[in-house]
Amino acid sequence: MKINGVIVPIVTPFDKENRLDLAALEKLLEHFIEKGVHGVVACGTTGEYYALNDVERQQVLACIARVAKGRISLIAGANDLSTQGAILRAKQAAELGYEALMMAPPAYSLPNQAEIIAHYKAVAEVSPLPIIMYNFPARAGVEIDIDSVLELAKLPNIIGLKESSGNFSRALAIIQAKLPNFEVVCGCDDQAADFLFWGVTSWISGAANVFPAEQVAMLRAAQGKDWAEVKQLMTAMYPVIQSMESGGYNQKAKLGCLRHDIQVGEVRQPLQSISATEATHFQQLMQQFIATQAH
Repeated sequence: MKINGVIVPIVTPFDKENRLDLAALEKLLEHFIEKGVHGVVACGTTGEYYALNDVERQQVLACIARVAKGRISLIAGANDLSTQGAILRAKQAAELGYEALMMAPPAYSLPNQAEIIAHYKAVAEVSPLPIIMYNFPARAGVEIDIDSVLELAKLPNIIGLKESSGNFSRALAIIQAKLPNFEVVCGCDDQAADFLFWGVTSWISGAANVFPAEQVAMLRAAQGKDWAEVKQLMTAMYPVIQSMESGGYNQKAKLGCLRHDIQVGEVRQPLQSISATEATHFQQLMQQFIATQAH
């Protein structure tokens, strides 16, 4: 699989009783496909994978595969607190027909670099699916050091890195390494223009739950070297993206889905809904964005 285009780590819709809403998930998938996204990540962080039980996880993965397989690329989040758990999640994804895995280092245990390398190698050795590493130290508690990235990139089925550290100097160093058969993926929504300028061709974006068409247009503009258009699109989205990045990311990704006239419900505990004041401010930013697009 080649990583390419806008890939949405899709939210997991819940109904008013906080149960899975698979009908809303189907609507969301159809909407994103219509808007031109290249793929989805199922059961990622924005999809609240940590709040799903095993039965629900299976239902979400199966629903997405049924609706979208063969139409867009399917990537399964395979995060787990243990290596053995990640292996089982990789096996589940392969059985359901997914094309790749996205996987951060195990959270909470704080593995060192040798242990991080061993973790990825263990999954890569037994899974037929290619792996996109996920560097998000703010969530996992540890970083995949650049030297570890260079080492793991030698494995044929480790095909990329979603870089979400927020340190663009680090991202640029990996981009400039020009690793063969390996893609650096934009994982910082507010830095997307920088990634695209340096030749990155893929963006795994939680904000694409809100801006699927605009982010597809932004990648297309970058491919055409239309940097004025890239800047214009990023400038329009930036206040909303900045608000998401400043806190309540999952909650705001779900609120933003109302733009598509699709109800995806609230987040699950341990997260809670943002305050009414925060929600109103976010909705005002969304309205301002929509107003700029009308001109």
